Amino acid sequence: MIGLTGTARLLKALGDETRMRILNLLAQEELSCTDLMEILNLGQSRTSTHLALLKEVGLVVDRRAGRRSFYSIAPGPAAGFWERTHEENKSTPEFQTDSAGLQALRTRRKAESRAYFDRVAASFGDELLPGRTWEGLARALLQLAPRARFADLGIGDGMLTLMLAENASLVTAVDISPEMLTQLQARARSKGLDNIELIESDIEDLPLPDESHDVVVASQALHHAATPARCLSEAHRILIPGGRLLVMDLLAHNEEWVRDKLQHTQLGFTENALAELIESAGFERVNVFRAARDPQPPHFMTLVATATKA
Repeated sequence: MIGLTGTARLLKALGDETRMRILNLLAQEELSCTDLMEILNLGQSRTSTHLALLKEVGLVVDRRAGRRSFYSIAPGPAAGFWERTHEENKSTPEFQTDSAGLQALRTRRKAESRAYFDRVAASFGDELLPGRTWEGLARALLQLAPRARFADLGIGDGMLTLMLAENASLVTAVDISPEMLTQLQARARSKGLDNIELIESDIEDLPLPDESHDVVVASQALHHAATPARCLSEAHRILIPGGRLLVMDLLAHNEEWVRDKLQHTQLGFTENALAELIESAGFERVNVFRAARDPQPPHFMTLVATATKA
């Protein structure tokens, strides 16, 4: 119950044409004080005063978003009282005019958004945009992957292994470095992940059973292999029939310094060479494509290859 005093205050609040117009707009959409000033052609002081009174009698609520406050119709008895009043006046010229002003505001917002993206379209890839990270994209896409048994050959910093483990039933992490595996184990524990199996081994000779995994991933690992064909043959062996292979590696390049500094054995692969290696290992439906180019010199290009075990 609102009560007699509350009803009197409510009627007083509704006894002003401008406040009625504000309520009409807020019934259609949450708006800021600035938005209402634009639609109603009012000053900031008058608009704020009206909003404060409407909030005081329980017709309006606000929420903070940064430095701005957004207003909307409050739920409860007061809202029901307003709805009955609004129903009787919804076709008035004032309400019709304000609704047109609201539509004009929406149109302007849309035009400003379109103008921004038109302006930055040519340099969009170079823009620093909040939330746009390859790690975020990878995590999102992995949510679509089945809860399968993954083998990650050559774990590197372990980031991909940990992301796989968030959705996999099991991830077998294979690396020749015991220290890499120890670091991965510590990071997995800190994240509460207990579905990672650590295997210290060369990726060209896997101590894993035949047909024991659903997906094999080799991310930037083949260029460390003395014989990449042997690694791919081992991947084929441990996959179940219908299992999938995912390879990410470097496009062929001439940067000899990576041999000593980064322990690369292969200077990348051409698309055709990588496809032939995968096909020779017994895979079908081989697809190789260029995925990304490093923005910094020497601008290494990453190849992605997918294939299926028949």
